Amino acid sequence: MPVHWRNHIVSSQDILRGKPRIKGTRIPVSLLLGYLAAGRTTDEIIAEFPDLKLIQIQACLDYARELAEFEEVA
Repeated sequence: MPVHWRNHIVSSQDILRGKPRIKGTRIPVSLLLGYLAAGRTTDEIIAEFPDLKLIQIQACLDYARELAEFEEVA
């Protein structure tokens, strides 16, 4: 089942200066991606943030994938 990051990630200027975050939280996407890049497992991340759901972590990866596919048209 594909994860649609737009259902789980939001950005608003009044929270975290507009940085992308998990909807309904102040957890920035960059923090979760950093944990994953450092080798932390999803179970370890959820243990640290018990209100976080696996699908929200997966949404961060989908968000990063979409950013990596971005192409600037000159």
